[in-house]
Amino acid sequence: QVQLQESGPGLVKPSQTLSLTCTVSSASIGTGYYAWSWIRQPPGKGLEWMGTIVSDGSRNYSPSLKSRTSISRDTSKNQFSLQLTSVTPEDTAVYYCKSSDDVWGQGAQVTVSS
Repeated sequence: QVQLQESGPGLVKPSQTLSLTCTVSSASIGTGYYAWSWIRQPPGKGLEWMGTIVSDGSRNYSPSLKSRTSISRDTSKNQFSLQLTSVTPEDTAVYYCKSSDDVWGQGAQVTVSS
């Protein structure tokens, strides 16, 4: 069965870039009809879709985050990554990676603080 696992720093300073990686097992991110997404949940708030990369490499981003968000992939490692630039404390959240057939990673807590 498909499994996803987020990894990356748990603490990022304001104005820096948040970087997370999602490692996928039992499915190839570069083939088939899968799409791979990043979603976050700030404390006390709902889930927020950030962006998606499709198996053909095309990407879609949330309009509200598009200027600061980049999703990339490394098919040789079967990983896809998130970069969020110029972070503020409002970017503090649990960050999830997710497949298009609704398999989620366990989530990574990221705190933005000096």
